[in-house]
Amino acid sequence: MAFDDLRNQTFFHDKNRAFWLLQGGGWGAYLLLRALGGLANSMGVPFILPTLIVTATGFSLTLLMAAAYRRIIRMKPVFVWTLTVAIVAAASALFSVLEVWAHATFYEPGWQPQGVEFLGAILLDLAVLGAWTGLYYGINYYLLLADQSRRMTTVAAQANSAQLEMLRYQLNPHFLFNTLNSISTLVLLKDTARANAMLSRLSSFLRYSLVGGLEGMATVAQEAEALKLYLDIERTRFEDRLRTRFDIAPNAMDARMPSLLLQPLVENAVKYAVTPMEEGADIHIDARLMGERLVITIADTGPGLSGARGPAGEIPVSAQGTGVGLANIRERLAQAYGEDQRFEVEANEPHGLIVLIDIPYQAFEGKGADFGGRIVQGALAGAQTGTQTLGGPREIA
Repeated sequence: MAFDDLRNQTFFHDKNRAFWLLQGGGWGAYLLLRALGGLANSMGVPFILPTLIVTATGFSLTLLMAAAYRRIIRMKPVFVWTLTVAIVAAASALFSVLEVWAHATFYEPGWQPQGVEFLGAILLDLAVLGAWTGLYYGINYYLLLADQSRRMTTVAAQANSAQLEMLRYQLNPHFLFNTLNSISTLVLLKDTARANAMLSRLSSFLRYSLVGGLEGMATVAQEAEALKLYLDIERTRFEDRLRTRFDIAPNAMDARMPSLLLQPLVENAVKYAVTPMEEGADIHIDARLMGERLVITIADTGPGLSGARGPAGEIPVSAQGTGVGLANIRERLAQAYGEDQRFEVEANEPHGLIVLIDIPYQAFEGKGADFGGRIVQGALAGAQTGTQTLGGPREIA
């Protein structure tokens, strides 16, 4: 086995080996301490032989106790403690009898212990076996807890991954229905070139949504490409009414973020800013680094929240989109970053809506970052073609 593998293994990786090391080391230390204690108290060399017998007795008794404990450790607590107390008491009594016999036979041959005298060492033996029992249960319960903790961590990670995947695939079906209806209309009008282009973009977007990024993550560059595909599909429907602008700082292109996080927000802007307005609306996507934070804003020039707030000032579902989109995003951000994230929806002056996402900056390392950088250049070039812009980037307080 490689040295690194040995170094990374814990002491209890091989529980059988760990048991024999502790058993041998513990009783070896017991023998040494008893022998040195006897010599220090001027009991002489003859005291060593009964000490050896006593140590062998304790070693053997604890092997039997370990065999019993392995069978009762998973029982209900009341049975565990009742049986343990009985086993320790019986083993201590036997240990004391054998220790007194060894002492009388090999160290004081003239002494003939009778009856209760054989229990003369029971307090010491009870303390030794009680300590051994406590150590045995402590180690085994620790290992059981560690194993359970590992399994719970694995299950939690799997559940978290499954939930993230579920949220990632929870795209608005209205987008797909509208796109297919638009393609059907183009086919009926015999505009095959535009229908084919729309089908190709839809295929690319769905492929990206299915593949996603590494562990459900993507770079800002890859997300921009996905948005470009989506907006090109919607632009087939809305033409000049849909005007977009991307302002993405070069040092933010390799930042990691949950894949397809921005698409529901842009879809919301298309639905509630572009669709109801005859002149259409502008959509501005901005991404930049502020210190160690990635800050993304999506702003539109639609009707915004004017007259849309409820009596308590809350934003109703009708102003939030499907009611799934924003909740989806909040849940995904909470799953990915816990409390270390910010998601805000505010009015965009003089009119419109602006969404802010503030998450920790995590660089995407490896070939994917370079690939994503090349992708976003094409995305930004395509998104700028034939569109109006919104002016300079906004600052979010």
